[in-house]
Amino acid sequence: MQISTRSLLVFVCTCFALPALSQAPVHSNHSPATPASTVLVDRVGNTGFIQLHAESFNTLDSQQKQLAYWLSQASIAIDPIIYDQLSAYGIRQKRLLEEIISHPKGIDPATMKKVTDFAKLFWANRGNHNEETAQKFVPEFSYGDLQKAAVRAFKNGAFRTVYADQPALTSADAVAKEVEYLKPSLFDPNFEPQTTAKSPQGKEDIIQASSNTFYQGVSLADLKNFRSKYPLNSRVVKGAEGELREEVYRAGTPDGSVPPGLYAIYLKKANDALANAQKIADPKQGKVIGDLIRYYQTGEFADWLKFGQVWVGDNSTIDFANGFIEIYRDANGLKGSSQSFVSVTDKPLTTKMKSLAANAAYFEQKAPWLPQYKKTEFTPPTVKAVETLIETGDFHVTTIGDNLPNENEIREKYGSKNFLFTAASRAFDEAGQHKAIREFGATPEIIARSIKYGQEAEELHTALHEVIGHGSGKLSPRLTGGSEAELKEYFSTLEEARADLMALWNAFDPKLQQLGLVTDQDEVAKSMYDSAALVALTQLRRIPHGDTIEEDHARNRALIVNYIMDKTGAIRMFDRNGNTYIEVTDYQKMHQGVGVLLAEIMRIKAEGDYNAIRALVDKYGVHFDPKLRDQVVARYKALNLPTYWAGINPLLTATVGKDGKAENVTMTYPRDAVRQYLTYGSMYDKGIKVPK
Repeated sequence: MQISTRSLLVFVCTCFALPALSQAPVHSNHSPATPASTVLVDRVGNTGFIQLHAESFNTLDSQQKQLAYWLSQASIAIDPIIYDQLSAYGIRQKRLLEEIISHPKGIDPATMKKVTDFAKLFWANRGNHNEETAQKFVPEFSYGDLQKAAVRAFKNGAFRTVYADQPALTSADAVAKEVEYLKPSLFDPNFEPQTTAKSPQGKEDIIQASSNTFYQGVSLADLKNFRSKYPLNSRVVKGAEGELREEVYRAGTPDGSVPPGLYAIYLKKANDALANAQKIADPKQGKVIGDLIRYYQTGEFADWLKFGQVWVGDNSTIDFANGFIEIYRDANGLKGSSQSFVSVTDKPLTTKMKSLAANAAYFEQKAPWLPQYKKTEFTPPTVKAVETLIETGDFHVTTIGDNLPNENEIREKYGSKNFLFTAASRAFDEAGQHKAIREFGATPEIIARSIKYGQEAEELHTALHEVIGHGSGKLSPRLTGGSEAELKEYFSTLEEARADLMALWNAFDPKLQQLGLVTDQDEVAKSMYDSAALVALTQLRRIPHGDTIEEDHARNRALIVNYIMDKTGAIRMFDRNGNTYIEVTDYQKMHQGVGVLLAEIMRIKAEGDYNAIRALVDKYGVHFDPKLRDQVVARYKALNLPTYWAGINPLLTATVGKDGKAENVTMTYPRDAVRQYLTYGSMYDKGIKVPK
């Protein structure tokens, strides 16, 4: 499960006070950037693009660099899958935009600028629905502009080659028909208006109102008694006779005993890269990679569990995640979206984090829930501060912490891995500064405390959320497979709330001071509480339309604040000079409220109490006043800060011989979203021209 910056008031910075990067002008060329350069390298409207840095790469030996290269190639290989998972039109939209942008000669410059800006947002969100709100966005160019640009690109040589499993287009008429086919999906705001609709309007249910492709022709009622054999990696389809079947995501086995399934072209390409990585890896990690290859071949859930068991026990310096992992995108809370990252361990920070993980049993016993829900046996979680070499698919730069695997049967027996992404933290630290807290802080005391301790508070919150929060608690014996199936669309909100509440609950525990993980504990804990309260207000800037919250992290934060405000009065919202503010009025009373809610949340998870979590979330975590949102949006607009964020990965290049050996692996910083995504697209379309 992931923790992200989506809802944080202050952009989190580096874990344990890594020095912030200095400011410098933006470079417009493609030469390698240095860490001294500003990380904000581009902006389209309210979306900022930040360059990620991974200086730990320079500490790797030649073998590790080769391993990193091939694992990164596997990440790129699966990147297109998420576009199709979020919309049936996603891959074809992606191809259209990339072909036009890579063949621009003779296209009207004004149109080209609009198409390029739209493509940047499209890539950043993995489609034309906002990654955080799930709401559709439409282009500023017209349908006629797009038709002319596409036909001109064809004359320049575009569309003449296959794009993954999309055939070549052999005439201008074929290109025009392709644009016409995609017209509603691109230009009509009422056509597929939401990727994931957890509060649908009208007669459609949460499955029917969602544009994602996890289900085809299926309603929520159809799924009532249906149990997936492939819970994460399949599309559920209703046949002509009303029967449900699963279309499995898999590459198929080389001997043909298991046939290829959905996304075979991408999974086979990933397996090719993984096979090269396996040759270089040490025996332990080689087995991990081999088990992932097997899972991608068969698609069997048992093979995914087998991979997860060995993966969680491997703590290699070059680490990775690759698979159908998080279930946020499925309104029903079951199907996994495709995502990947490759990381390098940031060793100095990791050493400090291990002391927190070593005391997981202590924090478990201090938890406010009933004894029957407390773990008594512990496999110490693996914790690591990391810099990412690449993030693809449904893994976004806004993720600053991750706790994996999600499968309860692995976590309870084999433990978990906790990743803290320092490159993202550093980038947000530099990009955000202190503008938001100066505008929204309720009092000079809160503002001063946040400026002095806010970074440390958010770092500590992330560590507690991931290391202590997600790994805690024990389920009822009858829920051996986890509670996802029982809690359905509310599971992810519950789990994020549980982890956040564990961070808040333990913020005042003196053990943190004893472990050397906090400076002035009272002030740091109060700053954490201040931020947790204020986020219910500031996160509204990310929901430009409607009056409901759909994203799970945002629902969780609203749930916590509104519950404590209602039940304890420890948080108050008030107006001053026409602006709304929110503040903690009693920190100890809020701590008590956190404990009460946390105990109930744990009980709900442990028992799979669907009705209880639905009542909590629907009452406290979904609805908001759109007038308040409009005020927050206007105040943020005046600050001139991006509302949304996208990342540009470091670029690994190598000379690859016929034997598959990657030599001369180097890393540069492209600082260019167009170059990055055209490079990724060219893996499946050799006709795409990548700018130098």
